[in-house]
Amino acid sequence: MKKLGFILCMATGIAAAAFAKPAMDIQATGQDAPGAPFDDVSYSFGVVFGVQFADSGLSFNYSDLAKGFKDAVEGNLSLSENDALNIANTAYRAALDKKNEESKVKEAAFLAENAQKDEVITTESGLQYRVIQEGTGATPLATDMVQVHYKGSLLDGRVFDSSYENGEPVEFSLSEVIDGWAEGLQLIGVGGIYELFIPSDLAYGAEGAGSIIPPYSTLIFEVELLSIITPEEITPGAEESDETASAASDDE
Repeated sequence: MKKLGFILCMATGIAAAAFAKPAMDIQATGQDAPGAPFDDVSYSFGVVFGVQFADSGLSFNYSDLAKGFKDAVEGNLSLSENDALNIANTAYRAALDKKNEESKVKEAAFLAENAQKDEVITTESGLQYRVIQEGTGATPLATDMVQVHYKGSLLDGRVFDSSYENGEPVEFSLSEVIDGWAEGLQLIGVGGIYELFIPSDLAYGAEGAGSIIPPYSTLIFEVELLSIITPEEITPGAEESDETASAASDDE
């Protein structure tokens, strides 16, 4: 699901729920929710809402934010629901556009600088890679299924997925992964380890991938090609594993 759509839906849903119910029992009575102190419940709602906007690029006047929340719960609004939603959505879109432009500039600067390194090779598509260890085996075709170990990170160094940390390699078909993976894996011989620098237009582009990978993100993968799996080697359940790996890759 698109992050923008998700957040705007969350905002709309939260606001609609608040406007539809002028008073919440827990606020009206001041009593603790079952199993949790009243203050903890209040704080937790703040955390739930705050997490949705933590990476949005928006800044808030927190006293007004708290007042708006309180007014909505109590049904004492100084703006109509539609006006509030329009203002919030407009502000969010502007913040997102600004953040996306900054991400594009950052990505372009990184790729340009990275391309100047002696050990980095840039392909015609814009994919960049560095050989950590050359493989001695065959290279896969675009239609092959492979078994790999990998670690994926963002430009800030944050690791968003790792088969090493998960404790086992993954298997997938090159026809079912992002373009940067499909191209990069075809460069690696079995036994090889490459570092792939995948531009956003060969990955998740303007959409990003959920809350894990922001829009216009260059992805850095250390990939170890363990084997090319022939049809005879595919065991029952491998197709399901392939689909799972593909879905996991698409959610990165």
